[in-house]
Amino acid sequence: MKSTAMRWPWTRTEPAAAAGAASARQLGVWPATALVAVVLLAGALRFANLRTLGYANTYYTAAVTAMLKSWHNFFFVAAEPGGSVSVDKPPVGFWLQTASAFVFGVNTFGILLPQLLAGMASVIVLYHLVQRRFGQVAGLLAALSLAITPVVVATDRNNTIDSTLVLTLLLAAWAFIEATESARLRYLLLGAGLVGIGFNIKMLEAYLPLPAFYALYFLGSDERLLRKIGKLALATVLLLVISASWITVVDMTPADQRPYVGSSGTNSAWNLAIGYNGIQRLVGMRRNASSLSSTLLSLFRGESGSPLRFQPRQPPAAGAFQQGQRPLAGLSSPSSRAEGRARLTAPDAARARPGIQEAGRGAFDGGGFGGGGTFGTGRPGPLRLFTGPLSNEVSWLLPFGLFAGLLLAFRSRLHWPISPKHQAVVLWGGWLLTAAVFFSIAGFFHPYYLVMLAPPLAALVGLGVAELWQLHGQRWWLALALAAVTLGGTAAWQLLTATAYMGTVGWLPLVACLFGAGLALSALARNRWQGVAWAGFACLVGAILITPGVWSGLTTLYSTGSEPGAYSGQGTGRLGFGPGNGRAGLQIDQTLLAYLQAHTVGMKYLMAVPSSGQGAGYVIATGRPVLYLGGFDGQDQVETTGSMAALVADQVLRYVYEGGGPGGLAGRSGVAAWVANTCKVVQYEATSAQSAAGAGANGGVYGFFGGFRGGQRTLYDCQAN
Repeated sequence: MKSTAMRWPWTRTEPAAAAGAASARQLGVWPATALVAVVLLAGALRFANLRTLGYANTYYTAAVTAMLKSWHNFFFVAAEPGGSVSVDKPPVGFWLQTASAFVFGVNTFGILLPQLLAGMASVIVLYHLVQRRFGQVAGLLAALSLAITPVVVATDRNNTIDSTLVLTLLLAAWAFIEATESARLRYLLLGAGLVGIGFNIKMLEAYLPLPAFYALYFLGSDERLLRKIGKLALATVLLLVISASWITVVDMTPADQRPYVGSSGTNSAWNLAIGYNGIQRLVGMRRNASSLSSTLLSLFRGESGSPLRFQPRQPPAAGAFQQGQRPLAGLSSPSSRAEGRARLTAPDAARARPGIQEAGRGAFDGGGFGGGGTFGTGRPGPLRLFTGPLSNEVSWLLPFGLFAGLLLAFRSRLHWPISPKHQAVVLWGGWLLTAAVFFSIAGFFHPYYLVMLAPPLAALVGLGVAELWQLHGQRWWLALALAAVTLGGTAAWQLLTATAYMGTVGWLPLVACLFGAGLALSALARNRWQGVAWAGFACLVGAILITPGVWSGLTTLYSTGSEPGAYSGQGTGRLGFGPGNGRAGLQIDQTLLAYLQAHTVGMKYLMAVPSSGQGAGYVIATGRPVLYLGGFDGQDQVETTGSMAALVADQVLRYVYEGGGPGGLAGRSGVAAWVANTCKVVQYEATSAQSAAGAGANGGVYGFFGGFRGGQRTLYDCQAN
């Protein structure tokens, strides 16, 4: 079957299009130059202004610091050097970060390099996947669209592991395409294996494009039905084996020989995957997903009787105590202890970290949009991605991308096996719709998770423009009408969104001029002067790429070091040159640190803290273990009163620090009571929480969340009595 890709002015030969054929025979000079320009633009948006990012997500940076200390910490993804608890994600992405930090050091460049390179590579891989069947121009437009998607730029500039996941899934898409075209089992197994590796990067999020991958092979491969089903079954077995490999090893390891599995609620990696990183992402943290996730886990293991108890996270109002509970101040009679103590969170309070604002971003309040939802993701619904606070992340090209999928689907006849155009619809359209539906109804996710929509959306943009150009050669008036409606509607939607976030849009005249010139040139050329028609199409496409391109530039300029996200219309841009030393934004109490360093010589732990938010900065600053009593956000029961007493008796731990942030000591009432009755409050004069190294790019003591700058802090000496 020959490709239906139409020649563009610079293309001398059409790309090969037979199933399983190679990509275009030779990349011409101008397409090669254009690809280099796209890659350079992607690099500029990602590598510029790194100096202001500091340690980025300090929770993960502290984990990299810990993983460099020992192979044990490396394998189990320890969140701090003492190995008390693991991070709340699987290891592969952090293994890459640790390898980079081993070479370049624990600094801005060292921890961000794997994500930066993954983002650049994703642009190139997407170009190859699109151009091999639909031509170089379609591939270039897809690559450019991905390069200038704001949430992609933000995520590539952070040490969250989503960029690594996106690259892995794009490589899996390549393998499934090869399997569909060649009917070779090895490519199908390779694709399934890559998705399994993706699971070990970010668990069930890696499965979002899996229905599209399977449908592509099932509907597009020219094989007998039973043979395809058998191959898919074999691939599924491999997928599950690779996916379950690490979490099975973790759960088979005795609990006293490994870290507590962070955010699992039950010290089980299986429960982490199915519960916290699985079902609860869909139903949200406000609902009780414990019985469902635990039942599924027990059924999977073939267990009977009571399932594992998953601790649901129920977020009451901030600062409120649940009925029947009492604050920590009531656990001890000496008033001096209560006076020096921070404002504590009640047991099980702030389970979902509601209302916390990211540093430099805050809850979106522009243009009348409301934040709402966990992490300000808005309310679930069909228009969730088109309204604030999510519309600035990835939705800039979504109207045209949806139209492109429909255009490809209805522009050719359906037959079995499906044609290359319908294969593209199944692959990219299926991936986009699956992810869009999930994030439209999901109850618990961060806005930057929307990066999962970017690759299929970018691919559809490139394919849609190529299809419109081809239609122009057949029915120029219909192509022009469709372009006016869809491209014009997309441009108008972009400007409306930008205005809602930032008010005045300075590039509005440029968009209007390009769009008007594009319509005029296309109408003038009709189907007679191809060069003029091409110039008109270039203007029309440029009109819808300007706004996301500008927004990506603003995202680079206004990036902060905590949680990634597209420019929100707020903040102060700081242009910094050079790789940076990673110190910006690390917030610690220098007086406290000096005191602890002097009084814990020879001890394992610098101190114990309620959660990673209070301790990650100290891990990075010193490289020493800090015991996270509640794991990431204070919800885990990492230690008991008995184990705390043993640590103190063995001269391993001396100090407990209540430093503000989520998950206070009262979240573990038994440990809180033990601290109140056993330990003595140390009186010291706290200094600014900001380190001497520079401005707080992370925005607060708990850098991942940002925003916490004040509040009382209390240090307890548990060996004073």
